[in-house]
Amino acid sequence: MAVRANAENFEELVLKSELPVLVDFYSDSCIPCKMMAGIVGDIEDDYEGKLNVYKVNVNFDDALASEYEVLSAPTFIAFDKGEEIGRLTGKTTLDALLGLFEGKIN
Repeated sequence: MAVRANAENFEELVLKSELPVLVDFYSDSCIPCKMMAGIVGDIEDDYEGKLNVYKVNVNFDDALASEYEVLSAPTFIAFDKGEEIGRLTGKTTLDALLGLFEGKIN
């Protein structure tokens, strides 16, 4: 299961990561978020050592969600070397999420 990131550790875990990072901004009460949990888990398992996956609960970390202009859950933001390289909002596919990292992971 993906590690929770929050305002206190976001810079260290995400922005300073040597590996590309997928951040899942989610809510516990969000049905599409629950539907995406298996796909996010598969990415975490299949790309271990190539890609880091973290989850941010928008209900508890609303300041962080606001900073990254997350307006709905789920929102997936891809980072590489501390920079946002893409995002998707809502229920999506494994291929679409991996497409955010085109040329960054193999």
